[in-house]
Amino acid sequence: MIDPLPFATYSFVMSITPGPNNVMLTASGATFGFRRTVPHIFGVCAGFSVVLLAVCAGLDALFTRWPEAQTVLRWAGAAYLVYLGWRILRSGEAKAGHSPKPLTVLEAAAFQFLNPKAWVMTLTAAAMFLPRELGFVTACVYMVGVMALINLPCITAWALFGSSLRSFLARPAGRVAFNAMMSVALAVTGIAMVM
Repeated sequence: MIDPLPFATYSFVMSITPGPNNVMLTASGATFGFRRTVPHIFGVCAGFSVVLLAVCAGLDALFTRWPEAQTVLRWAGAAYLVYLGWRILRSGEAKAGHSPKPLTVLEAAAFQFLNPKAWVMTLTAAAMFLPRELGFVTACVYMVGVMALINLPCITAWALFGSSLRSFLARPAGRVAFNAMMSVALAVTGIAMVM
């Protein structure tokens, strides 16, 4: 019998702690409100599930054979985080004919392939918790099911936290300060990924 508690605990700790997704969801919730951030939330969950399935199917063997592929993904992810930080920093600027948009489901899902925390989470989860005795399909369903059930409420909490800041951010000075903090947080995360 498989005890899901250790995997659920791991999933909770990794999902609730700060990382690129949680910083971006906080910023999106603050900028666009919770309702407009929902596609971003579902994109994170869907993309992360695909990465977890790929890892369970043996993608880590690819990285073992060609470690350069992981390095390329790490640098691409870092560059994307810096770009998103720039986008957040500029989102407070009012421009004629320009209104910032939240990430779509597909954009958020695609980011998971560049997100180093997602790779660390999935590689560790597959190495430590994949119940091979269940068979490949059942084991994958188990892994994705447990992780999604834990991850979805955790990342939703970050988006709700961001949306709770909206009244503070209605003031221009509050918006500028928040955007600067979120931009720096993403840039530092990106730089830390490649150091």
